[in-house]
Amino acid sequence: MELIPNPVLFPALILIGYFICYLIGAGIEKNHYRSIKRRERSYRHLPAVTMADPKVDPDAIVGAELVCGNVVISIDLFKAMAALIRNLFGGRITTYESLIDRARREALLRMKETAVGASMITNVRIETAHIGQRAHKGFGTVEAVAYGTALMLRK
Repeated sequence: MELIPNPVLFPALILIGYFICYLIGAGIEKNHYRSIKRRERSYRHLPAVTMADPKVDPDAIVGAELVCGNVVISIDLFKAMAALIRNLFGGRITTYESLIDRARREALLRMKETAVGASMITNVRIETAHIGQRAHKGFGTVEAVAYGTALMLRK
Protein backbone atom coordinates (compact mmCIF):
# COMPACT_ATOMS: atom_id res chain seq x y z
CA MET A 1 0.00 0.00 0.00
CA GLU A 2 1.38 3.34 -1.05
CA LEU A 3 1.57 6.16 1.48
CA ILE A 4 -0.30 9.19 0.12
CA PRO A 5 0.16 12.39 2.10
CA ASN A 6 -2.99 14.03 3.31
CA PRO A 7 -3.12 17.58 1.85
CA VAL A 8 -4.88 18.88 4.98
CA LEU A 9 -2.47 17.36 7.51
CA PHE A 10 0.55 19.63 6.90
CA PRO A 11 -1.37 22.96 7.01
CA ALA A 12 -3.25 21.74 10.09
CA LEU A 13 0.03 20.93 11.87
CA ILE A 14 1.40 24.35 10.93
CA LEU A 15 -1.70 26.06 12.35
CA ILE A 16 -1.55 24.01 15.54
CA GLY A 17 2.13 24.89 16.00
CA TYR A 18 1.40 28.55 15.31
CA PHE A 19 -1.41 28.52 17.88
CA ILE A 20 0.84 26.87 20.48
CA CYS A 21 3.51 29.57 19.85
CA TYR A 22 0.83 32.20 20.35
CA LEU A 23 -0.29 30.70 23.68
CA ILE A 24 3.25 30.32 25.00
CA GLY A 25 4.29 33.83 23.88
CA ALA A 26 1.14 35.41 25.31
CA GLY A 27 1.69 33.62 28.62
CA ILE A 28 5.31 34.75 28.87
CA GLU A 29 4.34 38.35 28.07
CA LYS A 30 1.49 38.30 30.60
CA ASN A 31 3.80 36.97 33.34
CA HIS A 32 6.43 39.60 32.48
CA TYR A 33 3.88 42.43 32.70
CA ARG A 34 2.69 41.04 36.06
CA SER A 35 6.29 41.06 37.33
CA ILE A 36 6.86 44.59 36.02
CA LYS A 37 3.73 45.96 37.72
CA ARG A 38 4.62 44.31 41.04
CA ARG A 39 8.18 45.68 40.95
CA GLU A 40 7.02 49.16 39.87
CA ARG A 41 4.83 49.31 42.97
CA SER A 42 7.79 48.39 45.18
CA TYR A 43 9.94 51.19 43.66
CA ARG A 44 7.33 53.97 43.77
CA HIS A 45 9.30 55.67 46.53
CA LEU A 46 12.27 56.25 44.18
CA PRO A 47 11.48 58.96 41.63
CA ALA A 48 13.33 58.85 38.31
CA VAL A 49 13.13 62.21 36.53
CA THR A 50 14.53 63.53 33.27
CA MET A 51 15.56 66.96 34.55
CA ALA A 52 19.30 67.34 34.91
CA ASP A 53 19.18 69.99 37.67
CA PRO A 54 16.62 69.01 40.30
CA LYS A 55 15.48 71.60 42.80
CA VAL A 56 17.50 70.10 45.64
CA ASP A 57 19.68 71.95 48.13
CA PRO A 58 23.28 71.16 47.04
CA ASP A 59 24.31 70.87 50.69
CA ALA A 60 21.78 68.02 51.14
CA ILE A 61 23.52 65.84 48.53
CA VAL A 62 25.86 63.39 50.23
CA GLY A 63 26.60 61.23 47.21
CA ALA A 64 25.93 60.76 43.51
CA GLU A 65 26.64 57.91 41.14
CA LEU A 66 25.83 56.73 37.65
CA VAL A 67 23.22 53.97 37.63
CA CYS A 68 22.27 51.88 34.65
CA GLY A 69 19.86 49.12 33.73
CA ASN A 70 19.55 47.27 30.46
CA VAL A 71 17.49 44.46 28.99
CA VAL A 72 17.29 42.57 25.72
CA ILE A 73 13.87 41.17 24.78
CA SER A 74 13.04 39.07 21.76
CA ILE A 75 9.77 38.95 19.87
CA ASP A 76 7.96 35.62 19.66
CA LEU A 77 7.11 33.88 16.39
CA PHE A 78 3.42 34.79 16.50
CA LYS A 79 4.13 38.50 16.94
CA ALA A 80 6.77 38.42 14.22
CA MET A 81 4.30 36.90 11.78
CA ALA A 82 1.55 39.34 12.81
CA ALA A 83 3.95 42.26 12.29
CA LEU A 84 4.95 40.90 8.89
CA ILE A 85 1.31 40.76 7.80
CA ARG A 86 0.69 44.26 9.21
CA ASN A 87 3.67 45.59 7.24
CA LEU A 88 1.96 44.51 4.03
CA PHE A 89 -1.05 46.74 4.71
CA GLY A 90 0.50 49.52 6.80
CA GLY A 91 -0.58 51.04 10.08
CA ARG A 92 0.44 50.70 13.71
CA ILE A 93 2.28 47.55 14.63
CA THR A 94 0.97 47.07 18.16
CA THR A 95 2.89 43.83 18.62
CA TYR A 96 6.13 45.79 18.54
CA GLU A 97 4.69 48.55 20.73
CA SER A 98 4.16 46.13 23.60
CA LEU A 99 7.67 44.73 23.09
CA ILE A 100 9.23 48.20 23.35
CA ASP A 101 6.99 49.10 26.33
CA ARG A 102 8.11 46.00 28.23
CA ALA A 103 11.77 46.65 27.39
CA ARG A 104 11.71 50.29 28.52
CA ARG A 105 9.87 49.58 31.76
CA GLU A 106 12.15 46.64 32.58
CA ALA A 107 15.27 48.73 31.91
CA LEU A 108 13.98 51.48 34.24
CA LEU A 109 13.29 48.93 36.95
CA ARG A 110 16.74 47.41 36.61
CA MET A 111 18.25 50.89 36.84
CA LYS A 112 16.29 51.58 40.04
CA GLU A 113 17.42 48.24 41.48
CA THR A 114 21.06 49.34 41.14
CA ALA A 115 20.41 52.68 42.91
CA VAL A 116 20.77 51.27 46.43
CA GLY A 117 20.40 53.99 49.06
CA ALA A 118 19.41 56.70 46.56
CA SER A 119 16.69 59.23 47.27
CA MET A 120 16.09 60.04 43.60
CA ILE A 121 17.49 59.46 40.13
CA THR A 122 17.96 62.51 37.92
CA ASN A 123 18.85 63.09 34.28
CA VAL A 124 17.27 59.76 33.28
CA ARG A 125 17.68 58.73 29.67
CA ILE A 126 16.40 55.67 27.81
CA GLU A 127 17.97 54.36 24.63
CA THR A 128 16.57 51.56 22.47
CA ALA A 129 18.14 49.64 19.61
CA HIS A 130 17.29 46.70 17.41
CA ILE A 131 19.96 44.05 17.57
CA GLY A 132 20.50 40.68 16.00
CA GLN A 133 21.24 39.31 12.56
CA ARG A 134 17.81 40.14 11.18
CA ALA A 135 17.36 43.57 12.80
CA HIS A 136 17.39 45.30 9.40
CA LYS A 137 14.41 43.15 8.34
CA GLY A 138 12.33 44.05 11.40
CA PHE A 139 12.99 40.80 13.25
CA GLY A 140 15.42 40.02 16.01
CA THR A 141 15.48 41.57 19.41
CA VAL A 142 15.23 44.98 21.01
CA GLU A 143 17.60 46.33 23.63
CA ALA A 144 16.68 49.08 26.07
CA VAL A 145 19.18 50.88 28.28
CA ALA A 146 18.14 53.28 31.04
CA TYR A 147 20.71 55.39 32.84
CA GLY A 148 20.81 58.38 35.16
CA THR A 149 22.43 59.92 38.22
CA ALA A 150 21.41 58.49 41.58
CA LEU A 151 21.46 61.12 44.31
CA MET A 152 21.89 60.23 47.96
CA LEU A 153 20.37 62.98 50.07
CA ARG A 154 20.89 63.80 53.74
CA LYS A 155 17.77 62.81 55.65
